[in-house]
Amino acid sequence: MNSLMTNAKKIKPNKNFVFVSLTLLVAFIFASNSYAQKSLESSAPLLETKVLGEKYPVHEKKIEIVDSFSSHPSLFERSKDGKFWEASEKAKDFVRDNIVIDFFASPYGTGWTKSEDLHDYIDRAMDVGVTGVSATLAAAYFTWEDYINEYSIWRSTMMEEPEKFIFVNQVDDIKKAHEEGKYAVIWNSQTTSILNGDLKKIAALRGMGISSMQLVYNGTYRTGDGVIQAYKGKDRGLTVWGRKVIDEMVKQGIIVDLSHTGETTALDISNYMLKRYPGVPFVYTHSLPIGLYKDLPDATERGCYRNITDEQAILAAESGGVISPTFTEWMMDGIWPEDITPQQCADMIDYYKNLVGIDHVGIATDDMFDLSIVMNFVKQNASAYDDDGYMVNAFDKGATGCGELAKILPAVTDELWKRGYTVEDIRKVYGGNVMRVYGEVWK
Repeated sequence: MNSLMTNAKKIKPNKNFVFVSLTLLVAFIFASNSYAQKSLESSAPLLETKVLGEKYPVHEKKIEIVDSFSSHPSLFERSKDGKFWEASEKAKDFVRDNIVIDFFASPYGTGWTKSEDLHDYIDRAMDVGVTGVSATLAAAYFTWEDYINEYSIWRSTMMEEPEKFIFVNQVDDIKKAHEEGKYAVIWNSQTTSILNGDLKKIAALRGMGISSMQLVYNGTYRTGDGVIQAYKGKDRGLTVWGRKVIDEMVKQGIIVDLSHTGETTALDISNYMLKRYPGVPFVYTHSLPIGLYKDLPDATERGCYRNITDEQAILAAESGGVISPTFTEWMMDGIWPEDITPQQCADMIDYYKNLVGIDHVGIATDDMFDLSIVMNFVKQNASAYDDDGYMVNAFDKGATGCGELAKILPAVTDELWKRGYTVEDIRKVYGGNVMRVYGEVWK
């Protein structure tokens, strides 16, 4: 347990809290019945979405994901048992003394299934000094019912130790968490499928603490197309419905996130935002730059489909937004390390700093926690990961983990100092820049 928790005050229940808890319990019971019925066979029915007068398949067929590394059980351990990197005491103190905000990916059942696993992960982060995280509650083709189920599970798990957490609604909540040695919880969604076609749900999402949302994940959506659809040459761009979703997100104060978005759709969203909402930042919360890897000797011909172009990053910076590289090994095309190094993390930060300037760079881990659980999610959402085997092949090379901040960030700090970064530069990258965007967009 984090030593800073010793003097933390217990949260006393009140009438509002009891009412909300009972409401969420009812929603949880309702949604869990639907959630429990999901299987590989039921996850890929033909769903049709009417866009611009036409019908587009969301799941066209059942896709088989080949577990090519099932004969290597040691690989499953790497995502949660990554290497601890040595660092100076000065760097350790810096991380503890400044606001650090992570981004991780794993909904319940994807990267964690036991409450103690989540608490242990967060305790490690707090011990090092990580202030909080933007945690993903929905991805792929989650429905509204799935989202309610997910929200209930995460919050209920955290309320096992309520003195440890602050649920963030405004920027001051993050500052308060840092000052009190608590963990700031910021929610995000990596899909708009949770709207169930109802724009009014966007207001409800913001009221429940959703800070940012992607219009698409990997596949085909009513709003546009994700990176795997684009990889297969099927990127329609931003749709009429997508523009309506953006309008409501801006109105409610939810940040537009372009990670996982097909290039054409991303450029359409960028230009729409810049023209219609000048001064409203949009972001890439967990995206690596294509340019950092494309010329490496072992790079694949097309590169990793999850990575973004310089043009995409520049447009986000032009809006005032932030581009956060993700310390995720399988996306490091041509390298695919077994243990990402502090130097490689610094290379990512360096690339974006040189491209768009220090005021527009953040950090993320996109942590998947436990790969063995992740693969079950991939199989159950096979059409959302039909990438011709790129991700699984990268896993098979040993690139199964990420740079967990608790284990690598102080060493990254030392590396950035070696490269001439100032204290203020690093403060911006670790949390200051995204805090600015939060303050400019949240309502």
